[in-house]
Amino acid sequence: MAEERREVIWTTSARHELDDIVAYIAEDAPLSALAFLEEVLATADTLVTLAKRGRIVPELQNPRIRELFIKHYRLLYEIEDRTVYVLGLIHGAREFKPDETN
Repeated sequence: MAEERREVIWTTSARHELDDIVAYIAEDAPLSALAFLEEVLATADTLVTLAKRGRIVPELQNPRIRELFIKHYRLLYEIEDRTVYVLGLIHGAREFKPDETN
């Protein structure tokens, strides 16, 4: 049975993080930046029906907060009843601090 459909909403901080990452990549590789942006947005769009496909964030151990990997980045999101909130996009090599998702 398919999962129910949820609305995917990007938090302001997550959108800024995406913008910053794409701008950084674009400094040296504009086409790669565009491809990365498209991949991130397409991945986030899959959360409409496949929200539980990501793994539980190990640092939090909260089944509502999950992550998907896109290249070297972690797309963090929270599942609510009818909504998925994209909380952040952080580089996998960066130390994750749980208060960063606020």
